[in-house]
Amino acid sequence: MNTLLLILDRWERWFCSAAFALLAAVMFADVLMRELVGNGLPWAQQTAVYANIVVALFGLGLATSGGKHLRPRFADNWLPTVWQPTLQRLGHAVSALLLLVFALVAMQLVAETRALNEVATVLRVPLWPLQALIPLSFVSAGLRYTCYALRPALAPEGG
Repeated sequence: MNTLLLILDRWERWFCSAAFALLAAVMFADVLMRELVGNGLPWAQQTAVYANIVVALFGLGLATSGGKHLRPRFADNWLPTVWQPTLQRLGHAVSALLLLVFALVAMQLVAETRALNEVATVLRVPLWPLQALIPLSFVSAGLRYTCYALRPALAPEGG
């Protein structure tokens, strides 16, 4: 399981880094063109938005990996401390189940988008390849939580 978590972490970091680099490069090029020739790149903003979506999707797994995801903590001390290990394991299992269900729903979305041949308005490219990253990110985070549910010692502190 350690190996699986390392692999997930590595490719999530790669996706996030590549998407962020694309976002920065496209926005820089757009601003540069506006300053040099008075017109920006018509496709830059939509490309940057898509790149930002990829950063957010795979940032979910990275936040989970580092124990930095948002989590309500106000009820942490409502139940006896001795229940904590069981509740944490249950929380990881429920999170894994929800993320994997979300992945299934997202796969349906991708299949429908592909069947309808939907394209991005500005970019004129098919939407389904970008949308395919949605279930992929949910599966990745779901696998991570599955590992945490099976072996709680692998979960990050605060997660």
